[in-house]
Amino acid sequence: MKQKSTLGLVGTVGLGLGLAAFVAAAMPATAQTEHGSDGFDVAGVAANSAFGVQQNVLTSGLSESPVAYGQLPLVNATGGITNYGYNTSNGGPLTQNPKEAFKTEPDKNVYLVFGGKHYLFQGHEGGPAGYVTRINLDEPDLTKRVTLIASTRSDGAAVPNFDGITWDPFTHQLLLTAEASAPKGGVFAVSLDANGDAVDGKITPLPALGSGGYEGVQNDSAGNVWLVEDIGGAGVSGGKKPNSYVYRFTPKTPTDLSTGTFEALQVSRKDGTPVTAQQLSANPSDPFITDLHTYGASFSTKWVPVTRGADNSATVGAATAGATPFKRPENGVFRPGTNFGEFYFTETGDTNKDSALPGAFGGVFKISQKSPTSSTGTLSPVFVGDLEHTGFDNIQFASKDQLLVVEDAGDSLHTQRNALDSGYLLSLKNGRGKKAPSIVRWLAEGRDASATYDHYTSPGYNDGDNEITGIHVSNGDPSTAGILGAQLPNLTSNTWRAFWTQQHGDNITWELKVSASGGHGGSGNDH
Repeated sequence: MKQKSTLGLVGTVGLGLGLAAFVAAAMPATAQTEHGSDGFDVAGVAANSAFGVQQNVLTSGLSESPVAYGQLPLVNATGGITNYGYNTSNGGPLTQNPKEAFKTEPDKNVYLVFGGKHYLFQGHEGGPAGYVTRINLDEPDLTKRVTLIASTRSDGAAVPNFDGITWDPFTHQLLLTAEASAPKGGVFAVSLDANGDAVDGKITPLPALGSGGYEGVQNDSAGNVWLVEDIGGAGVSGGKKPNSYVYRFTPKTPTDLSTGTFEALQVSRKDGTPVTAQQLSANPSDPFITDLHTYGASFSTKWVPVTRGADNSATVGAATAGATPFKRPENGVFRPGTNFGEFYFTETGDTNKDSALPGAFGGVFKISQKSPTSSTGTLSPVFVGDLEHTGFDNIQFASKDQLLVVEDAGDSLHTQRNALDSGYLLSLKNGRGKKAPSIVRWLAEGRDASATYDHYTSPGYNDGDNEITGIHVSNGDPSTAGILGAQLPNLTSNTWRAFWTQQHGDNITWELKVSASGGHGGSGNDH
């Protein structure tokens, strides 16, 4: 999710959109290293200062190369949607000036292989309207590499901006989420054929999944759709009241998402009573929030049916049903090797170091169930955020025990802590829930010249500071066997690939590469 800059005009910077200036340089290893098994070794690097233009910095043994960037022209361009990361409908040029084009912010990624062709799909979060693109990773001609596959709705209504995306192999659709309050938010589908081409090029709303500020979207092995909502609550004490939910949609049949059961997660206190929106709104410093962000804690959960409110609002319906809101959860993923019995999700928190509320820095949480269809389970903290590690957004497994989380802390918090966003690796081998797991920074994101310009002189519709988004690890299997969490990732193999998008600024999407010596090792050390 985008965090808007609150900084005023400070000055100007040198401009330039060439890729060469932003190719990441590997840094020497530090004393603390997390060793991977079928993942990658991570030697921690320091975060970049929130000052001026900075390069991305990767841990040694890891490299990246661009697969697309904002200026690339689109095949099938239409209606001002002419470039991968820019919309020219306002008549502005792509170069940096107060009347520059809208930056359309390609967001989360989905890697799929159809008929031997390797594609990377994404929705677009910025600009006057969202759209869906496909990068042909095999195409050497940059003028033909990125295709606009969908930009109009099946019902003729306005297309919202898109944040989350996943592949539903049961319906053979890309599922995209619009992170906005009802009635604009919700889940939308784009059908693909066996070649990975859009069937009709239409974006179809899925009203049975409700309308809310969804970001995270993920299938399980039974064909259910899990949704993670990011809707900030009312401001108080420098922070925000919990106001966002985790949902599960169980379709009547996995191949049809038009009808089914819609539920939200309810968490119970130690005395067995549910934690509700009404309680946390009345007291945003409720002791439950402190307990939730305490290592070793565990809470009973159950899924409660939701009758959606006016405008099909999932958020209102969840509150009415007695579900439990969180402090801006954003994305979730199933842990490989657990038969879809463990679902991990991030919580962004308040993105303000001056917040006086408990849980201000968010964290990472785990829902444990006997199966993905179970009606009950438990909730426990995996990592409790702090000032250095906060604003968690995208999440992905690099191996069974290596969890990648990335920050979207926002421009204001960048300034407060003098640090740009980072990508971290959490080792789940040594935390055991009783203490903090090992956490090591594998990516210190920089800030390209375009984002730096927007940070200081933004015309108002483009965000300042780059954001890490779209972290994605997959072997591209489009069948039900390829649902994220069904297979153990192995980034040292030739079939598994990893990507991330440096959103805002030049809007570069990168592919990560693990060196031959960067994949195996022993136990990790706390950092």
